Amino acid sequence: MEIYLLRHGIAEDGEPGKPDSDRALTAEGKKKLRAVLDVAADGGVCPALIVTSPYRRAVQTADVAVETLEYKGDVLRSRTLLPDSDPHQAWEEIRLHKDLDSILLAGHEPLFGRLAAYLLGCPALQVDFKKGALARIDIDAFGAQPRGTLKWMITARLTRDSPGLHSGRRAR
Repeated sequence: MEIYLLRHGIAEDGEPGKPDSDRALTAEGKKKLRAVLDVAADGGVCPALIVTSPYRRAVQTADVAVETLEYKGDVLRSRTLLPDSDPHQAWEEIRLHKDLDSILLAGHEPLFGRLAAYLLGCPALQVDFKKGALARIDIDAFGAQPRGTLKWMITARLTRDSPGLHSGRRAR
Protein backbone atom coordinates (compact mmCIF):
# COMPACT_ATOMS: atom_id res chain seq x y z
CA MET A 1 0.00 0.00 0.00
CA GLU A 2 1.09 3.53 -0.73
CA ILE A 3 0.43 5.72 2.30
CA TYR A 4 0.41 9.47 1.69
CA LEU A 5 0.74 11.73 4.71
CA LEU A 6 -0.43 15.28 3.96
CA ARG A 7 0.05 17.82 6.72
CA HIS A 8 -2.45 20.65 6.67
CA GLY A 9 -1.38 23.92 5.08
CA ILE A 10 -0.71 27.23 6.80
CA ALA A 11 -3.67 28.07 9.04
CA GLU A 12 -4.95 31.11 10.87
CA ASP A 13 -3.35 31.94 14.17
CA GLY A 14 -5.26 30.82 17.22
CA GLU A 15 -7.49 33.35 18.93
CA PRO A 16 -8.45 33.50 22.61
CA GLY A 17 -11.82 31.86 23.14
CA LYS A 18 -11.80 30.19 19.71
CA PRO A 19 -11.26 26.41 19.62
CA ASP A 20 -8.06 25.26 17.93
CA SER A 21 -10.19 22.85 15.87
CA ASP A 22 -11.91 25.83 14.15
CA ARG A 23 -8.76 27.37 12.66
CA ALA A 24 -9.04 27.67 8.86
CA LEU A 25 -6.42 27.56 6.14
CA THR A 26 -5.11 30.89 4.91
CA ALA A 27 -5.06 31.84 1.21
CA GLU A 28 -1.28 31.34 1.26
CA GLY A 29 -1.74 27.94 2.89
CA LYS A 30 -4.14 26.84 0.13
CA LYS A 31 -1.81 28.15 -2.59
CA LYS A 32 1.21 26.28 -1.23
CA LEU A 33 -0.85 23.12 -0.75
CA ARG A 34 -1.99 23.25 -4.36
CA ALA A 35 1.62 23.61 -5.53
CA VAL A 36 2.63 20.47 -3.59
CA LEU A 37 -0.42 18.55 -4.77
CA ASP A 38 0.13 19.65 -8.38
CA VAL A 39 3.57 18.04 -8.29
CA ALA A 40 2.04 14.91 -6.75
CA ALA A 41 -0.70 14.79 -9.40
CA ASP A 42 1.92 15.13 -12.13
CA GLY A 43 3.71 12.18 -10.51
CA GLY A 44 0.59 10.03 -10.74
CA VAL A 45 -0.64 10.22 -7.14
CA CYS A 46 -4.23 9.00 -7.13
CA PRO A 47 -5.36 7.79 -3.69
CA ALA A 48 -8.04 5.14 -3.42
CA LEU A 49 -9.21 6.72 -0.15
CA ILE A 50 -8.76 10.01 1.69
CA VAL A 51 -9.07 10.10 5.48
CA THR A 52 -8.81 13.37 7.40
CA SER A 53 -8.69 14.71 10.90
CA PRO A 54 -12.02 16.39 11.73
CA TYR A 55 -10.29 19.72 12.46
CA ARG A 56 -11.32 22.44 10.01
CA ARG A 57 -7.83 23.08 8.58
CA ALA A 58 -7.31 19.36 7.91
CA VAL A 59 -10.75 19.00 6.29
CA GLN A 60 -9.95 22.00 4.07
CA THR A 61 -6.59 20.39 3.23
CA ALA A 62 -8.40 17.19 2.24
CA ASP A 63 -10.77 19.28 0.10
CA VAL A 64 -7.79 20.77 -1.78
CA ALA A 65 -6.45 17.23 -2.30
CA VAL A 66 -9.85 16.06 -3.61
CA GLU A 67 -9.89 18.87 -6.15
CA THR A 68 -6.23 18.77 -7.20
CA LEU A 69 -5.89 14.98 -7.36
CA GLU A 70 -9.35 14.63 -8.95
CA TYR A 71 -10.43 12.20 -6.24
CA LYS A 72 -13.97 10.89 -6.75
CA GLY A 73 -14.67 8.98 -3.52
CA ASP A 74 -15.92 9.92 -0.09
CA VAL A 75 -13.61 11.59 2.44
CA LEU A 76 -13.67 9.89 5.82
CA ARG A 77 -13.10 11.79 9.05
CA SER A 78 -11.20 10.11 11.86
CA ARG A 79 -10.27 11.25 15.34
CA THR A 80 -7.21 8.97 15.09
CA LEU A 81 -5.64 11.80 13.05
CA LEU A 82 -5.95 14.53 15.69
CA PRO A 83 -2.68 16.35 16.52
CA ASP A 84 -1.90 14.47 19.74
CA SER A 85 -3.14 11.05 18.65
CA ASP A 86 -1.03 7.95 19.08
CA PRO A 87 0.72 6.67 15.92
CA HIS A 88 -0.41 3.12 16.74
CA GLN A 89 -4.07 4.25 16.60
CA ALA A 90 -3.45 5.82 13.18
CA TRP A 91 -1.79 2.54 12.07
CA GLU A 92 -4.92 0.66 13.16
CA GLU A 93 -6.99 3.09 11.03
CA ILE A 94 -4.74 2.35 8.03
CA ARG A 95 -5.03 -1.40 8.64
CA LEU A 96 -8.83 -1.13 8.35
CA HIS A 97 -8.25 -0.27 4.68
CA LYS A 98 -5.42 -2.72 3.90
CA ASP A 99 -7.29 -4.00 0.84
CA LEU A 100 -6.68 -0.66 -0.92
CA ASP A 101 -3.66 0.20 -3.07
CA SER A 102 -3.29 3.69 -1.61
CA ILE A 103 -4.57 5.97 1.13
CA LEU A 104 -4.03 9.67 1.78
CA LEU A 105 -4.20 10.90 5.37
CA ALA A 106 -4.67 14.62 6.05
CA GLY A 107 -3.64 15.72 9.51
CA HIS A 108 -1.30 17.51 11.87
CA GLU A 109 1.90 17.72 13.81
CA PRO A 110 3.04 16.38 16.17
CA LEU A 111 1.24 13.22 14.99
CA PHE A 112 2.59 13.12 11.44
CA GLY A 113 6.27 13.34 12.36
CA ARG A 114 5.76 10.57 14.90
CA LEU A 115 3.54 8.56 12.51
CA ALA A 116 6.12 8.73 9.70
CA ALA A 117 8.80 7.42 12.07
CA TYR A 118 6.44 4.70 13.36
CA LEU A 119 5.51 3.57 9.83
CA LEU A 120 9.21 3.37 8.98
CA GLY A 121 9.76 1.05 11.95
CA CYS A 122 11.97 3.58 13.72
CA PRO A 123 9.91 5.43 16.35
CA ALA A 124 12.94 7.40 17.60
CA LEU A 125 13.50 8.93 14.15
CA GLN A 126 12.94 12.70 14.05
CA VAL A 127 10.87 13.78 11.02
CA ASP A 128 10.45 17.51 10.35
CA PHE A 129 6.99 17.52 8.75
CA LYS A 130 6.45 21.02 7.35
CA LYS A 131 3.01 22.55 6.84
CA GLY A 132 1.60 21.46 3.50
CA ALA A 133 4.22 18.70 3.05
CA LEU A 134 3.29 15.38 1.45
CA ALA A 135 5.21 12.16 2.08
CA ARG A 136 4.81 8.72 0.55
CA ILE A 137 5.57 5.63 2.62
CA ASP A 138 5.06 2.17 1.14
CA ILE A 139 3.96 -0.76 3.31
CA ASP A 140 4.02 -4.39 2.14
CA ALA A 141 2.68 -6.13 5.26
CA PHE A 142 0.05 -5.22 7.83
CA GLY A 143 1.28 -6.84 11.03
CA ALA A 144 1.06 -5.30 14.48
CA GLN A 145 4.18 -3.19 13.81
CA PRO A 146 4.73 -1.58 10.38
CA ARG A 147 8.02 -1.67 8.45
CA GLY A 148 7.60 0.84 5.66
CA THR A 149 9.86 2.44 3.08
CA LEU A 150 10.02 6.20 2.59
CA LYS A 151 9.72 6.84 -1.15
CA TRP A 152 9.68 10.65 -1.15
CA MET A 153 8.60 13.86 0.57
CA ILE A 154 7.53 17.08 -1.15
CA THR A 155 7.48 20.43 0.63
CA ALA A 156 6.14 23.75 -0.59
CA ARG A 157 9.68 25.12 -0.71
CA LEU A 158 10.60 22.52 -3.33
CA THR A 159 7.74 23.62 -5.57
CA ARG A 160 8.14 27.37 -5.26
CA ASP A 161 10.49 27.86 -8.20
CA SER A 162 9.52 24.77 -10.18
CA PRO A 163 9.45 25.34 -13.94
CA GLY A 164 5.97 24.92 -15.36
CA LEU A 165 4.16 26.32 -12.35
CA HIS A 166 1.76 29.06 -13.29
CA SER A 167 -1.55 30.13 -11.84
CA GLY A 168 -1.23 27.42 -9.23
CA ARG A 169 -1.33 24.58 -11.80
CA ARG A 170 1.50 22.79 -13.56
CA ALA A 171 1.39 22.45 -17.31
CA ARG A 172 0.35 18.89 -18.27
